[in-house]
Amino acid sequence: MADIAAQARFWSLRLNKVVEITCVVLLVLLVLDVWLGVLVRYVIPLPLTFTEELARYLMIWMALLAVSSGIAYREHIGVEFVFSRMPARARRILAITFDVIAFVFFFLLFWYGLAFVERGFSRLTMIYAIPKGYPFIGVPLAAALACVQLALVFIHDMFDDTPPTSTGETLAGGME
Repeated sequence: MADIAAQARFWSLRLNKVVEITCVVLLVLLVLDVWLGVLVRYVIPLPLTFTEELARYLMIWMALLAVSSGIAYREHIGVEFVFSRMPARARRILAITFDVIAFVFFFLLFWYGLAFVERGFSRLTMIYAIPKGYPFIGVPLAAALACVQLALVFIHDMFDDTPPTSTGETLAGGME
């Protein structure tokens, strides 16, 4: 059983590494885009109007993708004061309950996000004049990644020999 938990944790951290690298790349692009926007507005008067809209979409995508990283490290919402004082069995049940509730929430976000993206393809962005469905894809994509991470965390919580000691427990150091 501990092997199943270890495999779930391994794949969770591997997926998280890809998400973290993607978020860092998006952050670098965001910083460069904002610097370019400031430069062309105040230093070199060039008519580059795309920087503000690009910054908005980069920030939204980065924030949405980072949610699954928080889930991988169990840094999502939990009542730590109560959780850490509970007996081991109750902590495991509560952690699994958190996982299930969050999975349902993110699955609904994924499901309704698909319709949101579909409607977005009938509207155009202001500056780029591309369908808004492309930037909106970040919502169901991030929700799907969150669901995958929650499923892996759930499997880990179910099959690990020791129950979680806190809601923000990080297991990253022991499994990479």
